[in-house]
Amino acid sequence: MTDNQKSNSPNSPQLPVLSLVVAVAENGVIGNAGDLPWRMSGDLKRFKQLTMGHAMVMGRKTYDSIGRPLPGRVTIVLTKQRDYDPQHGEVRVAHSLEEATQQLVQTEMQQDQLFVVGGAEIYRLALPHAGRIYRTVVHATPEGDTRFAELDAHEWRVVEQTEYAADEKNEFACTWEVLERME
Repeated sequence: MTDNQKSNSPNSPQLPVLSLVVAVAENGVIGNAGDLPWRMSGDLKRFKQLTMGHAMVMGRKTYDSIGRPLPGRVTIVLTKQRDYDPQHGEVRVAHSLEEATQQLVQTEMQQDQLFVVGGAEIYRLALPHAGRIYRTVVHATPEGDTRFAELDAHEWRVVEQTEYAADEKNEFACTWEVLERME
């Protein structure tokens, strides 16, 4: 059981599983100049399917690159800036993962998982506390300035894996994986 899944007392509510959603190239690249280095419609559909009805935590730079809250989900922006204003009333702001989890409890969203959706700094903060990773391995080695952490094979196991070929809407072949932390 990960730290984020433990209750403080027998009467405490079960905390959600902290789940990362990430698309990562074979060379570890997840971004380039604030954008994704590929166009993959199928992966965006998977992202929507996974996160719909849930709360998502993202960093300020990731939120600013999207520029708006995504429909059907609660957006929690994690930032160090105490005066950050996302300019959208439905977007919540948190200054720690603990605060983001507390904000989840105050929403009407499904509370079994809290999705962390980037960027790299937020993934680094969340990874030690995560219980699950929804990873798309993009079968390419694009140029990029942002990388995902290398996972310890002794800590994570692949519990689901599906291969997808490249096509007219998906620039590269990919493998969709679900990884769970080993206890």
